Parts: sequence; structure tokens; C-alpha cells
Amino acid sequence: MLAVAIVVLLLAAGSAFYFLFTEGQHTTETKPIILYVNQGNGVVNESNFGALTSFATSHGFNTLFFQVYRKGVLLFSPFQLDYFVNESHSSGLSIFFALYITNSSQTIPASIYTVGEDGINLDMSTIPLSAQQSVLSNLQGAYHGQTAVTTTNMSSPLRPDLLILETYGTGLNQYIKPGIIASVGVFTTTSGQDYQSQFQYALQNSDGVMVFDYAGLLKSGY
Repeated sequence: MLAVAIVVLLLAAGSAFYFLFTEGQHTTETKPIILYVNQGNGVVNESNFGALTSFATSHGFNTLFFQVYRKGVLLFSPFQLDYFVNESHSSGLSIFFALYITNSSQTIPASIYTVGEDGINLDMSTIPLSAQQSVLSNLQGAYHGQTAVTTTNMSSPLRPDLLILETYGTGLNQYIKPGIIASVGVFTTTSGQDYQSQFQYALQNSDGVMVFDYAGLLKSGY
């Protein structure tokens, strides 16, 4: 009987360890691992979008923040946007349309709301906070997908579905914590090892990680 009891205890302990280990893996794997595509640093369109999705999946990303709007200009037609969405989903990637807003007078084109993207990201740190709050509120009222904000304001009061703090460089680790998504800026890294270290720290200590940006990663060779 003693031997049977020991075996049962060992099996129970093993099951508990397996559960905790796999749950931990699952939690990490389902966090957003975001690759930001900044059209100002390197143009991505239909001709090289396949290379983007291949790069993203082979490097462990599960989400694209794909910039489609810059300084008041929508860069692509509805047909092109539909192509980007379909190609992303076919590759197992979520895609957020990223909007780079630099002036309070710039408005979100409503035509992008129904293309089938997983969400919309607002990149608008250069406009006043009151204007940011208004833009986000208007988006949340009109759009039924997920909302995201990328910001340099480490104490931002904005409450989108995903709040991404641009925790690039040194001295900002204190802001990497649960409740936000942290960031890695390739332009602030000194080597592949430094990049991986920053990436893993951000991923393990916040609700995900965003890497800025695709063009920088290609150039670095990481």
C-alpha cells in the first residue's frame, strides 16, 4: 500500500508540474509579439508583403502593426488593404492597421473600419493629450475591432485594448510591468545579444512586446 501511495503522489506531482509548465508556456506564447512596420523607414506593399509575413513568422511574431496612414494620408486602396489582411491571416498573423497621426486636424478614414483587420493602432504621441483622448474615444465609438495605442508617455491615461509603451533604450525598465505592452527599439540595441536580452525582458515582464521596426531588423541582420 505504501508503494502504491508513493506512486500516486509522484504522478500527481508530475501532473501538477506539467500543468504549471505548459500553462506558463501557453501564457507567454499567446501574448502579443508585435512587429511594427513603419512606412517612413522602408516601404512595404504588395510586392514585398510576402517577405514581411515570412520574416515575421520565422522570427516568432504573431502580430503586425502595419502602417497604412501617415500624416493625414491613407497610403493604400481598399483592395490593397484587403490583400494585406488576407495574406496576414493566411500566414497565421493578426494585423492591426497603424495610423501615424501628427496633427489634431487629421481624421481617421472610416473606410478602413470594415476591411477585416484585427485592430487599429493609433501612433499619435506628437499631438496634445486632450486630442489623443478625443481621437481614441471617437475610434472606440465607431469601430468594433480592437484598439491599440503606441505612446512615449509612460504615464498615459489612455485606455485602449492594448496600450504599448515605447520603452526604448536605457532607464525605462521601471515602466515595463503587467498591464501594458513593452517595446524594443532596434535602433537602441548594440548587438543581436543585446536585442534578444531586451526582447525577452520586455516579453516576460509585461503583457507582450512590440519591436520597432521591421526595416531596422532587416538592416541589423538580427
